[in-house]
Amino acid sequence: MRGLLGLSSLIDAVNGVIGRLMGWLILIAVLVSATNAVTRKLFSISSNAWLELQWYLFGAAFMLAAAYTLRQNEHVRIDVLYGRVSDRTRQWIDLLGHLFFLMPFSLLMVYYLYPYVMSSYRSGEVSTNSGGLIIWPAKAVLLIGFILLSLQGISEIIKKIAIMRGLIEDPHPFHNAKEQAELEAQALLEEVRK
Repeated sequence: MRGLLGLSSLIDAVNGVIGRLMGWLILIAVLVSATNAVTRKLFSISSNAWLELQWYLFGAAFMLAAAYTLRQNEHVRIDVLYGRVSDRTRQWIDLLGHLFFLMPFSLLMVYYLYPYVMSSYRSGEVSTNSGGLIIWPAKAVLLIGFILLSLQGISEIIKKIAIMRGLIEDPHPFHNAKEQAELEAQALLEEVRK
């Protein structure tokens, strides 16, 4: 199990770096968007390439940060039932959800996206919009995003099993809304004191 936990740590580290970089990608997308708007309004200069670049950047940020979001346990879930069960039951819910929903979907997307991306790359597919960009990089981001999500799913499965076996502590224990608010208030107080 130690080797699997090492693999999990490696996957977590890679997705952690990528996830943090996506914040910068959002900034770049905002700057491109602002530049495009200013040049269009002030100088009546516009290009579909700039608009498509905005879409590519926002899409890349969303897809490439999905694995990081899973790593941070920040994905959407329905806490009405989840918060009423024991920690052990929550671990089982997460494990079974990862095994039977996340992994099949992610791997199926990788399976179908690979030929889709390769076909686009080989044909040199270009946007149908006048002055548009090449399309295969945007499609490749979809593929990379699902590969990263699949890898993070493997990492989460390894960690759930280790938690359930008592080998590691849960890095993201569940807190109800009140406990979460108290933890956030405490973190803010500590930040202010620094």
